[in-house]
Amino acid sequence: MDLNSASSIVLHVLTQASSQDSAVLKPAEDQLKQWETQPGFYSVLLNIFTNHSLDLNVRWLAVLYFKNGIDRYWRRVAPHALSEEEKATLRAGLITNFNEPVNQIATQIAVLIGKVARLDCPKQWPELIPTLIESVKVQDDLRQHRALLTFYHVTKTLSSKTLAADRKLFQDLTSEIYSFTCYLWNHHTDTFLQQICSGGEPGAVHSLERSLLTLKVLRKLTVHGFTEPHLNVDVTGFLQAVFVRLRQFVDCCRNVGVEHACRERLEKMIILFTKVLLDLLDRRPISFIPLIQKSLEFAVSYVFTEAGDGIVFERFIVHCMNLIKKIVKNDFYKPSKNIEESKPETINAHQIKLSFFTYQTLTEICRRLVTHYFLLSDEELTLWEEDPEGFAIEESGGDSWKYSLRPCSEVLFIDIFREYSQDLTPVLLSMVDIIKGPTCVDDLNALRIKETVYNAVGLAAYELFECIDFDEWFKSQLLGELQVGHDRYKLLRRRVIWLIGQWVSIQFKPDLRPLLYEAILSLLQDPDLVMLHCLFFSFAFVLNLFLPIDDLEFRTEQFLPYLESTFNLLFQLLQQVTGCDTKMQILAVVSCVIEAVNMQIRPFVGCLVQYLPVLWKQSEEHNMLRCAILSTLVHIVKGLGGNSENLYPFLLPVIQLSTDVSQPPHVYLLEDGLELWLVTLENCPSVTPQLLRVFQNMSALLGLSSENLLFCFKIINAYIFLASSDFLQVVENVLMVSPDNGPQMFQALLLPVFRGVLEGERYPVVMSTYLGIIGRVLLQNASCFSSLLIQMSQECNCQPDQILGNVIEMWVDRMDNITQPERRKISALALLSLLPTENSVIKDKFCGIINICVESLHDVMTEDPETSTYKDCMLISHIEELQVIENEEPPTEQDKQKRMLALKDPVHAVSLQQFAYEKLKAQQELLGEGFCSLMETVDTEIVKQLQEFLRGL
Repeated sequence: MDLNSASSIVLHVLTQASSQDSAVLKPAEDQLKQWETQPGFYSVLLNIFTNHSLDLNVRWLAVLYFKNGIDRYWRRVAPHALSEEEKATLRAGLITNFNEPVNQIATQIAVLIGKVARLDCPKQWPELIPTLIESVKVQDDLRQHRALLTFYHVTKTLSSKTLAADRKLFQDLTSEIYSFTCYLWNHHTDTFLQQICSGGEPGAVHSLERSLLTLKVLRKLTVHGFTEPHLNVDVTGFLQAVFVRLRQFVDCCRNVGVEHACRERLEKMIILFTKVLLDLLDRRPISFIPLIQKSLEFAVSYVFTEAGDGIVFERFIVHCMNLIKKIVKNDFYKPSKNIEESKPETINAHQIKLSFFTYQTLTEICRRLVTHYFLLSDEELTLWEEDPEGFAIEESGGDSWKYSLRPCSEVLFIDIFREYSQDLTPVLLSMVDIIKGPTCVDDLNALRIKETVYNAVGLAAYELFECIDFDEWFKSQLLGELQVGHDRYKLLRRRVIWLIGQWVSIQFKPDLRPLLYEAILSLLQDPDLVMLHCLFFSFAFVLNLFLPIDDLEFRTEQFLPYLESTFNLLFQLLQQVTGCDTKMQILAVVSCVIEAVNMQIRPFVGCLVQYLPVLWKQSEEHNMLRCAILSTLVHIVKGLGGNSENLYPFLLPVIQLSTDVSQPPHVYLLEDGLELWLVTLENCPSVTPQLLRVFQNMSALLGLSSENLLFCFKIINAYIFLASSDFLQVVENVLMVSPDNGPQMFQALLLPVFRGVLEGERYPVVMSTYLGIIGRVLLQNASCFSSLLIQMSQECNCQPDQILGNVIEMWVDRMDNITQPERRKISALALLSLLPTENSVIKDKFCGIINICVESLHDVMTEDPETSTYKDCMLISHIEELQVIENEEPPTEQDKQKRMLALKDPVHAVSLQQFAYEKLKAQQELLGEGFCSLMETVDTEIVKQLQEFLRGL
């Protein structure tokens, strides 16, 4: 693409692509899509978004297309990858100047430079970091800010790389720039504090922004750039300064109003300080030990004493609470039962915690959590009245504790109570004694305090079960409070039913359950949606406990007298409520009821079966509600058994839509749709032509991804068992209709998998599965792997060896996506199987192969303390297999088949240690003296670890 002739054309099309007119927009987007793989296209985009005279929207589109192109075409492994010459030109152009005037575009440029740095720095882009450092030294405010912004995004992306070699590179980089970065941060921070004190508001804003960006860089360098941060003088100096600066910035917040230009950035800065501490605690608990005392003193003083009144803000309190929680909960700070077996660092940390968490401190924390932070605010009570469904959804849990104050305080309470239950149990019991007996409905404050205490007792249920006679409490007080119908008392009715849901699995006599059923039936008629949400949760919880679990058995005869009334009320509510979330919760309880009573539901399910098609049609724009309907249908089909055939006019079109990958809703509905499909087959008395037609969706499903393959194979098995001849006729029809693709139904799955690896599948779980499949093909069917290499090389118009190199490179880069030890071992075995070789591409990737081998050896090898030798713990021998069979219950035939397959699986049959030794020995014999040069490409620490594992062979 010639730059001079192309720039005006691309500029014109980008202008059209920013149009609001779809007739103009769509063709322009299609044209840009075609240009994505054209040489020179990204050079044109660079010229456009760095031209400050052009329209802002056009420049914005250009930088976005450039950024997306990095993800798709920058890697050498990608089909239609950018040439090395064009990438070199683009790299040079990206760091020519840092003078972008528009913040949003500057941020996008910084992000895309970070993306390129992750792939190319430092080997292909050694000049990046020096250029950035020189640029942050200049006096020009704009250039300095943009360079700092880029500096942050580069360090952020480089710090995210996890392979040993990449970590070493980042640590080397950190050692070079850490002192300078600390100096830069202190300089900008001091400048800001001077300016804010003297009233220089515009200058203070600029200095604070630079201090914020530099602190972001230091956060990444501190946590990811050192293996032992506490041993580095610069790091310890920075971490000690964090507490000094934190107090300075909190005091600064006290002195400036909420309307001040610096206020928002001040709060961001304070939060960033706490993130530095939280990150270090998460990733380097040993290095955090010297900071435990100061962290606890700081957090507790601002959150649980008057020191923080009026100056701290919610997000800061949440972070302080999480800091306390993680210190309390950190396993590294908890000594073993035999104290002599604990590490000195662990004992030290434990002693610091013991000396800090005195009885007085714990009591104050507990009381303030319960009576202050658990308390429903006036704003929350108003929301309850004005938008009960919105309030109920906000209360529904999930990850809200990470960012919302009261859920965060509840999680902190649970962790502290579990850790210090001996001290805190008497404190909480005394609070329970105070609120015993009825409460006046006119005393709202007393009702709110009582609600918080009930909340605490529910959260601490597992620690209190020996101290509270819940059965007696239920009969003497809680049941009566459920029956108080006053509107203000709904605060307690809601909390009491939740409290019962928490305790019912711990201490609740079966004889009391009919009383609970009656209370639930009464509450089901409560018009308050918040009350109903809480009831749905608790009721589902109760019913789940009645399923056969351990020594608990569901007493069907106990619940049957209430079944019809319960089901009818639930059905009425399902029709009455309008919110999708409420309908979903009702359907969840309906599913629970059906699961609990199984076939006993048949006389009462007719009305629901008639209503669900209506609800399905109404929920066309609400896919999550449709997921709930699918889940309910699963339970209905199980409950109806063979009678579910009557539902086919509604059921089969639902399955058809949910599992059709050409329909957009499949993204949401597929998983539940596949389960419904399988359950329908399992309860089908005889296969019908309509049910066979649904199988047309299967071919596309098998080629979609590996996530749902297990369900797909179960469905195929179900069809075969149902009607093998009819099913095979369908397969024959597929072959006749599609002679090119039909025979490849299963084998065609491998090419998309191979392509997904080359393109760097972004979802870690999917990538892990892809690498597992490719690993097994490479290890167990080399000819098939070679065939795939040839096909992919033809598709990418390059040599098979280049594809092989790209695959290995991606494998090394994404090894951390693989979490299952079996797949990690397969990866190591597969890559080692490429040895011995004189292939230059494989030799070039030898370092990565050895890295993966050593990582996997760490996963699978256990050391025998008596002989100081290592053994592959994933090996299964025939003798061990016989012993297992003798000691277990008699195995089924399928169990025996699984065991026989396990004995043949390389994961369990091949010693990774022995395999690595043999392959490396063969490589040494092949190369002779050249083998030493090959080993020198591997990090010395990795070589030492490898030698230790192979010692004695």
